[in-house]
Amino acid sequence: MQTLKIGTRKIGTRGSPLALAQAHETRVRLMKAHGLPEQAFEVVPISTSGDRIQDRPLSEAGGKGLFTKEIEEALLDGRIDIAVHSSKDMPTMLPDGLELSTFLPREDARDAFIGKAVKRIVDLPHGAKVGSSSLRRQALIRRMRPDFEVVMFRGNVQTRLRKLDEGIAEGTILAYAGLKRLGLEGVITDLMSLEDFPPAPGQGAIGIETRVGDRDIENMLAAIHHAPTGQALACERAFLAALDGSCRTPIAGHATVSGGKLSFAGLIISPDGTEWHDVRLEGEAADAAEIGADAARTVRARAGEKFFDGWL
Repeated sequence: MQTLKIGTRKIGTRGSPLALAQAHETRVRLMKAHGLPEQAFEVVPISTSGDRIQDRPLSEAGGKGLFTKEIEEALLDGRIDIAVHSSKDMPTMLPDGLELSTFLPREDARDAFIGKAVKRIVDLPHGAKVGSSSLRRQALIRRMRPDFEVVMFRGNVQTRLRKLDEGIAEGTILAYAGLKRLGLEGVITDLMSLEDFPPAPGQGAIGIETRVGDRDIENMLAAIHHAPTGQALACERAFLAALDGSCRTPIAGHATVSGGKLSFAGLIISPDGTEWHDVRLEGEAADAAEIGADAARTVRARAGEKFFDGWL
């Protein structure tokens, strides 16, 4: 067991119930790994621009960085020691001096459907309203059922469920992992398959951002890092980075690691859901980032540069 220097470590996070649940999970794992009491780790909620902007899609407001900017500023200036994030919210380019160094064991990466009158999304009536703020989910919904009206759902999980109860839509899609971490599995009426409804890169994985070269923090986190999840995320984030992925790009990607081997499935899809291109690659888990970048080059070549015009 690594001996830690005395002093409370500050864990930065967004203030949403899900973000706090992820930060508390991180604290519990650190406590157990190092035999330390709860007071050795302080959870510090930080309000982000992404949390405050609720009147328009993130793609119009500035992208994924809106959920991380203020937290990263606190990490850089030493107000917090580590930052806990939903990996799918992390931009592929991080500020100088920071790195996404640690991953907890990944939860189920599938999306979950929550319906009010029907259990499955395919059973919704013609022209039904389905709520989502994710361009990936919107595009996949339109691919599945072009007749649906997709309405924007912003806010945390509880806010989106409340909007559903208010009748703004007849169904919505949320990450299964987030619902599980909040103890809300009971609201799920169906799970979407990875093949028909592939997840966002990083979905279901808690990532921990740190200052580059902070050896004390590196030693502390080494005990809770899950290497297979780290390899899967290296592949998915490389795929996203090579495609210049952001909140403006409907991109899906999911890697699995077993026995030192990695399997990856990626997809790019037009926002209206009418055109898509997918790719599957396998290789050594040690080559995760290279596999992700190769997959991006493959799918880009299949799609052609014109495919990205106007929406990258």
